[in-house]
Amino acid sequence: MIDVDANWRRVSERVAAAAAAAGREARDVRIIAVAKTKPVEMISAAVAAGVTDVGENYVQEAVEKVRCIGAAVRWHMIGRLQRNKATKAVELFDVIHSLDSFPLGMALARHGERRGRPVRVLVEVNVAGEATKAGIAPAQVSELLAGLATQPGVEIDGLMTVAPAAPTPEAVRPYFRALRELRDRLRADAAANAPLRELSMGMTDDFEVAIEEGATMVRIGRAIFGERT
Repeated sequence: MIDVDANWRRVSERVAAAAAAAGREARDVRIIAVAKTKPVEMISAAVAAGVTDVGENYVQEAVEKVRCIGAAVRWHMIGRLQRNKATKAVELFDVIHSLDSFPLGMALARHGERRGRPVRVLVEVNVAGEATKAGIAPAQVSELLAGLATQPGVEIDGLMTVAPAAPTPEAVRPYFRALRELRDRLRADAAANAPLRELSMGMTDDFEVAIEEGATMVRIGRAIFGERT
């Protein structure tokens, strides 16, 4: 039996300790509980424990969960998003972490303009250049931001990355640092619709290192909900 409440407390304590060690406040790091494959009942238990943000990888899997849980939490789309799912994603999610192309950005911007409120997005960056991972190359991010600079229907709130598998958390530190440095360079002259406040990086195995390198969002599934089925 997975004790979601106890797991949540442990994760929260670890996040707070990592933030303190880096001279940061725990409130500056948002924990996104990744609920891929997990049932509504388990998410409800997490909400009761104190979870305020839930991440999902697939639009279709999120539909029933959002219907049942509703606005009790903020919903984050953290998986790859196809353009043909953009309409539904905008209806379901508060933040989309996986903007990885100009056409997808334009599709999301159109939805934002139609509803009269910009869609909050993060640009997914493939920092390590892994062929099996989604996201754009670091060198392409500036061009994407420039292309969407005149689109009021989208707010580019920051950058996201998935670090490569590594034998130790310390081994992925350079990738987190590279994302932070990229964000800092881009923020110096970004357009009004790209405040670039957020860095979504770090998961169960490496979130403490990510926090030390400036993560404002960490995406944690296994440490809260147990292994995926």
